Amino acid sequence: MKAKSFIAALALLFALITGPAYAAEPMTVNINTADAATLASLNGIGESKAEAIIVYREANGPFESVEQLAEVKGIGSRTVEKNADMMAVK
Repeated sequence: MKAKSFIAALALLFALITGPAYAAEPMTVNINTADAATLASLNGIGESKAEAIIVYREANGPFESVEQLAEVKGIGSRTVEKNADMMAVK
């Protein structure tokens, strides 16, 4: 019985050590090319705000920085801050 417990403990230890290596990398959304569905997947961005981002982008050209997203009506700097790690401009 002790051998089974030892093997189970080793298996658990191995899983804990190697688990982060297999974790998925966070998704990065390019706000200059993303479609409405992808933009809506961001925290605090629903369908209507995603459409507003696209309308703004089409009227003003590509975003030069993630922070510029706060210029879109209905999107504040707080929303930009919450999503900063998940957004990029390319």
